[in-house]
Amino acid sequence: MALSFKELLTAVPVVLRGGNVPNIVGEAGIGKSALVAEVARQMGATLFTTVVSLSEKGDLAIPVPPLTSEAYVETEKYGSLADVQYGYTHTLIEIIETAQAHPGRPILWFLDEFNRGSQAVQSELMNLVLQRQINSLVLPEEVKLVIAENPDETMTGFENADYGVVAGDAAIKDRTVRLVMKVDVADWLAWAAEEDAQKQRPHIHDLIQRYLQEDATQLYPAERGDDLNPTPRAWQRVSDNLFELLVLPEETQRALVFDLVAGDLGEVAAQRFVQFMQTNQETLTPMDIFVSQPWGPVVPEKVMQTYQGLPEVQKLALLKSTLVAIDVAQPDNAGRFVQILTATAKDGQYAIVKQLAAGDVLEKLYDADDESAKALYQLITKVAAYDLSED
Repeated sequence: MALSFKELLTAVPVVLRGGNVPNIVGEAGIGKSALVAEVARQMGATLFTTVVSLSEKGDLAIPVPPLTSEAYVETEKYGSLADVQYGYTHTLIEIIETAQAHPGRPILWFLDEFNRGSQAVQSELMNLVLQRQINSLVLPEEVKLVIAENPDETMTGFENADYGVVAGDAAIKDRTVRLVMKVDVADWLAWAAEEDAQKQRPHIHDLIQRYLQEDATQLYPAERGDDLNPTPRAWQRVSDNLFELLVLPEETQRALVFDLVAGDLGEVAAQRFVQFMQTNQETLTPMDIFVSQPWGPVVPEKVMQTYQGLPEVQKLALLKSTLVAIDVAQPDNAGRFVQILTATAKDGQYAIVKQLAAGDVLEKLYDADDESAKALYQLITKVAAYDLSED
């Protein structure tokens, strides 16, 4: 089971209020850092971040040689002993100073890429996570810890993960609450359309929003290449570059656009997106079909005519995006989904039904007492029995 960005905005503070340490596990680039930043904003907390993968042993604290006579302790039997003190990283000093300056105000210390740090660095952080202490320094009560990790093959559901991680100590697993983060297209697209107050524009360029509404599977494709791949973070970089590129002369845009996009998404994904940009065709999106007036279980006539005129390949991509972005078990949505599925070729219907069967939609439809939901359940059952070899 995994949680979306929106669900984690509630789950992470719950874990923190419970006095525990959230461990956010997710693929690279899906928004773990952005999530923690938003949690801090909503809590009114000051955020500090340490990237563990970039840390070296001794970065947090290092012994300081005795510099004065007061640093020595005289004993009867053991002679003169040095009372070793420690020097602490500037981040830790800033955290202590912030806690002193603002008593009661929460502080989030985010330890990012925790399991990509060396074993020595992880060991150094153990007491911080488990005991809230580094050597003799105890963290103030205001400080709450959050860690993030990339998945490794020892984690349930990530048996095929191939990140260069260092397996963590069992004590970390036992003392933290693992929260698996998933990519939720609907959440991301809702955020993408919101206004960025600082930049005074949408978070994500409209062209990218429309492209991903048309084919939501491209936000984070299930099939990953060996090199660059689309991720939510990569799409955000593409968007930022696109805002700057599109103010340049058209000839310059054409010369640069593919390489700029491919530098974030990889060549295959870039080719698809650039082709979409060039045609900029007004095609249907799931929102056009399911969030259009008049409301109800019937697709508006004009929208239905447009759908019927689409190539079958485009219909299939649109149906796949619908399964990602729309709850088809909801009564009105179920009615509209019946219409567009029926208007799709048999092999396309069969492919979509196979994908539906892998989720929990069938169970929801079976338990529903709405006529549209029942009709969709019956259609799915019928399509599942198709013998495509006869066609």
